[in-house]
Amino acid sequence: MPRPLVLVLGDQLTPALASLRDLPEDAVVALCEVAAEGRYVPHHPQKIALMLSAMRHFAQALRERGLRVHYSALDDPDNAQALVPEAERLAALYDCDEIRVVRPGEWRLWQAMHERENAALPWRLLEDDRFFTTPAAFTAWMQGRKAPRMEHFYREQRRRTGLLMEGDQPAGGRWNYDHDNREPLPASLEAPEPPRHRRDAVTEEVLALVAEHFGEHFGTLDGFHWPVTRRQALGDLRHFLARLLPDFGRYQDAIRDDAPFLFHSRLSAALNLGLLSPREVCEAAEREYLEGRAPLNSVEGFIRQILGWREYVRGLYWTRMPDYKRSNALNAEGDLPACYWSGDTELRCLSRAIEMTRDNAYAHHIQRLMVTGNVALLCDVSPEALCDWYLAVYADACEWVELPNTLGMVLHADGGLMGSKPYCASGKYIDRMSDHCRHCRYDPRRVTGPDACPLNSLYWRFLERHAETLSANPRMKLIYGSLARMGDAKRSAMREQAEAFLAALPRSSAWRQAGDEPERRRHLAGYVSVPSEETP
Repeated sequence: MPRPLVLVLGDQLTPALASLRDLPEDAVVALCEVAAEGRYVPHHPQKIALMLSAMRHFAQALRERGLRVHYSALDDPDNAQALVPEAERLAALYDCDEIRVVRPGEWRLWQAMHERENAALPWRLLEDDRFFTTPAAFTAWMQGRKAPRMEHFYREQRRRTGLLMEGDQPAGGRWNYDHDNREPLPASLEAPEPPRHRRDAVTEEVLALVAEHFGEHFGTLDGFHWPVTRRQALGDLRHFLARLLPDFGRYQDAIRDDAPFLFHSRLSAALNLGLLSPREVCEAAEREYLEGRAPLNSVEGFIRQILGWREYVRGLYWTRMPDYKRSNALNAEGDLPACYWSGDTELRCLSRAIEMTRDNAYAHHIQRLMVTGNVALLCDVSPEALCDWYLAVYADACEWVELPNTLGMVLHADGGLMGSKPYCASGKYIDRMSDHCRHCRYDPRRVTGPDACPLNSLYWRFLERHAETLSANPRMKLIYGSLARMGDAKRSAMREQAEAFLAALPRSSAWRQAGDEPERRRHLAGYVSVPSEETP
């Protein structure tokens, strides 16, 4: 009788996972906490705690189903502390004849596991069918498309799933209501506070473990509030549908200095771990529209994030890796500003985004795109440096979703595959969409001088620097027309202002310290042992 070791990864906490269906009687299910997965980038302590607590709760639920479960805890003395070696150790321990695993969420693990398919103890890789599409289906959609766009993919997804469709036409007669979803937040409007989940003994034990072994990482465990069970995740979904979805659409681009969550769902971490399914979340949001409790612009904007962007970036990731990760179309080579780890900057918008990230392992998508991302873009930050930072600091950051969004949308490093233009902006955008500027020492109306917002001169410098590449872009014709009409003296003054800011900007090169790329890849795959002082 076959005896597989079924390895369930930390982002695969779904009872109906492909590898957990039709199990042989002697199957052993394994979940593994390993130090290497917590350290290949310095993951936020809340991110690590969320995953470990959710894994432990899921393991208990599997035991209650009658399954034979082995759980490798981080501080087990025999733990190999890297995923591939630990799984193979357990398979040998239980005399298993193969290791089964569903496609992981990162190329480095996929590659490491794929290389073991023909080993003496073979790995059998299964497709992850929890998404609306598969990499093979996305590859077929991409065939023959010279300039693929998410909007075209999204419309096909709507037709295929029937979500927000009226026959063969989109609900309300329009596919996309993004134009209605760009309102700044009124000063008097307060968003409801998110749910606070009770910490049981399992979560408390995990929080203590993470504080001991990963306490030096950027971020605090204070105020940990993430859902670690399906029941808690469903509670967050109900809260979003009832309290936040009606206003989500029109205010989804807004930022407030003292409010990190606003009307955003914060469901992405639960979705990425597998505590919620994308289909059930989209169908629940659609019901709110059909039953008259939420407006179409809010529901369409929310569903587009999951059915459109989430599926599209995953498809791009799996069809373009590993070369995609090395893309650098704008030749940005700068190290990350040191303030991304400390929050120590006089740019109020940036300091608040980093402080909220430190405290919550979260920032909503506009803070990521138009604040931390925009500053990095304008400061010529290397794609690798920023991608590693985003992967480290956000609780919902899996590489398949983080990398295309950061490298493609934020930095335009893929040359326009993800977005048709760079999402660069001056201080005027921040002033229009947030209240940060009224708390900032810089003036968003000034371009030069000691009180001028640095984003203004950096913005024009960026456009000048990349004019040869970007000026022919139809979507940037107007802004390059404005640049062309400026006098030489003004352009020179702006350039000098920007260069002075960049020259004085403290940078952090910590991301480079893991060695060259081949060495990092071997380490991440688990074939180079973790240094003894880093191993719990």
